[in-house]
Amino acid sequence: MLPAAKLPDNAPFPPDLISALNRVITQSSSAQRNWLSGFLAGLEAATGTPATAAPPAKRQELTILFATESGNAEALANRAKRDATKLGFAPKLLDAADATPEALAKASTLLVIASTWGEGEAPQRAAPFLKALLAPEAPRLEGVRFAVLALGDRAYTQFCETGRAIDERLAALGATRVADRIDCDLDYESPANSWLGGTLPVLRTEKPGETSVIHVDFGQPASAEYSKANPFRAEITGLVNLNSSRSAKQTLHVELSLAGSGLTYEPGDAIGIQPQNDPALAEAILDAAGLAGDATVHAALVERHDITTLTGHLVTSYANLLGDKALAAKATDKEYLAGRQVIDLLAEHPNRLSAEQLLGLLRPLPPRLYSVASSQKATPDEAHLLVGAVRYRTHGRDRAGVASTWVADRRRAGDTVPIYVKPNAHFRLPGDGTAPIIMVGPGTGVAPFRAFMQERDATEAKGRNWLFFGDQHYTHDFLYQLEWQDLLSRGVLTRLDVAFSRDQDAKRYVQHRMLAHAADLYAWLEEGAHFYVCGDQSRMARDVHAALRLIIANGAGISPEKAEERLDAMKRQGRYQLDVY
Repeated sequence: MLPAAKLPDNAPFPPDLISALNRVITQSSSAQRNWLSGFLAGLEAATGTPATAAPPAKRQELTILFATESGNAEALANRAKRDATKLGFAPKLLDAADATPEALAKASTLLVIASTWGEGEAPQRAAPFLKALLAPEAPRLEGVRFAVLALGDRAYTQFCETGRAIDERLAALGATRVADRIDCDLDYESPANSWLGGTLPVLRTEKPGETSVIHVDFGQPASAEYSKANPFRAEITGLVNLNSSRSAKQTLHVELSLAGSGLTYEPGDAIGIQPQNDPALAEAILDAAGLAGDATVHAALVERHDITTLTGHLVTSYANLLGDKALAAKATDKEYLAGRQVIDLLAEHPNRLSAEQLLGLLRPLPPRLYSVASSQKATPDEAHLLVGAVRYRTHGRDRAGVASTWVADRRRAGDTVPIYVKPNAHFRLPGDGTAPIIMVGPGTGVAPFRAFMQERDATEAKGRNWLFFGDQHYTHDFLYQLEWQDLLSRGVLTRLDVAFSRDQDAKRYVQHRMLAHAADLYAWLEEGAHFYVCGDQSRMARDVHAALRLIIANGAGISPEKAEERLDAMKRQGRYQLDVY
């Protein structure tokens, strides 16, 4: 039974017949509706007077432009496309990596969904488009109607900067804003879906020759699937520290059972883990807020709220509670925010809070994403992760990564963790198994390349494979060393170059190994190699990019600017892919 499936009010029947038909539709089964559909069709055929087919209605065009880094904006764009189709649009998805300002000038109606990466940066694939949109020679956009949905992270001061920049630039170029921009934090799903539900009808306009076509979905509701909102409780079947006992690091190889879940993934995808906070930190926050011993609030802090990240928004909210203007001024002070957490704010500016006030300050506890370190062709009912335990000290306090130390310190084999698959369509092996690939993955950044090699091994792909790996010490930190050596001996891995930064006086990193083999690397690129980078975005990925630009400039005898253009072209072709954080 589908009581929600009813005829729209503009169906071609008088109100009393609409009411009667709705009673029939909502009280009938799928099989009964199918029989009725066939009966009416047969009746028309038997009378020999089939109804004249109406000319197809012209649907209103809608361009949905998305700028994505981890896939959230793209997923929302696909959701918007489905909803827009039901409202009578003819929607078209446009990746900012493939977009130009000139293309936008031809779009009468535009919906933009844009993520911000790091400190106000555009997603890497979208950076050339944003640069062109902000350029003085960008075309005028009169006649374009638009609305912008921005995604970001309040932990960064340039919150939702990419969406803001696009929104303001479209208006400056003469486009008409038909809905106010919404800026969404990590818990974006609910506000984003509400905004889309209110904005899409506003974007809908009736024009001569266009007809509203209402899509009515009579299909059965889909069965529940595991997702971010409904994670699967995966059993930990293996938990091994890959570093030696003398290492300064703790890097865990984690094996998760997917048996019975139906979950599938591709090499390059990520697994989201919904972690729990450290109970001791939750208790410290309760003490600082004057709520010590409140078991209900303690459970909420451990399981549901982000109790580590100190954002400017949180500082502002807390300062308003206290009426402290001096504290409010620190909300935009990067030096103050750097290295501090929620406990520091409460301890430095003590005030007794109610449970509602404390929880109202905190955002939901976000999941953490880890690159899959396995191929399902090699491990059909498992997913492997590489988790580096994060521990450090700032402002006189010891700190710990929420998910990494939850796994390292408070999970054991046999325990379960809530997980879901986060696809990453823009970090994929080439479809051509004979294409060569070059992989740069220091530290835990090597995880997806283990999956790549398992996949190519299982499918007997003939393409050459070159890995650059780096860490601190050869003896203590060579992650998956025996596996790489086995792949080398069997010819699956063609080349392996390593850089261990602290085994000599001068630190040596993966970009140095790239430059040492510049001629060979350039030759591989000229032969069509795909280039992949996974790991730290702020330093490693930038240094690797600079080295790659220099290698291309020297190899081709061109300027660094021309080499950068070649790298942009490689990105558009899918031959230069990054999974950075």
